[in-house]
Amino acid sequence: MFKVTPNPPSTDPTSPCDPLDPTAFDKASKRALDYYLKPEPTEAKTAPGQLFTVVNGIDTECLLANLSETLASANAMACDLAFELDGSRRHIALGIQQLIELGGLLANRALDNVDPR
Repeated sequence: MFKVTPNPPSTDPTSPCDPLDPTAFDKASKRALDYYLKPEPTEAKTAPGQLFTVVNGIDTECLLANLSETLASANAMACDLAFELDGSRRHIALGIQQLIELGGLLANRALDNVDPR
């Protein structure tokens, strides 16, 4: 038995679920899948000029170990540069090298405090 529907579906093309649109189901399913499988990132937005960032959730020991290695690399580069210079430029490069060395000592002490050996 065929029953006539008293309120037929809307044929408004601006309706989000237009029954006359053959791709309406595809669009709705894509929106649903994107909502669950491609969520918006919850990380804080970075400044427009910021190139680098540190991933959230890294433990302090790992951060300090990487800081110590970075300072050791900077120390080696400053030492190589200082021995190629003469005069006051050499003194400036050695001063920078000493500040890097001091930072490395502080980072290593903090790393020892976090994870005593």
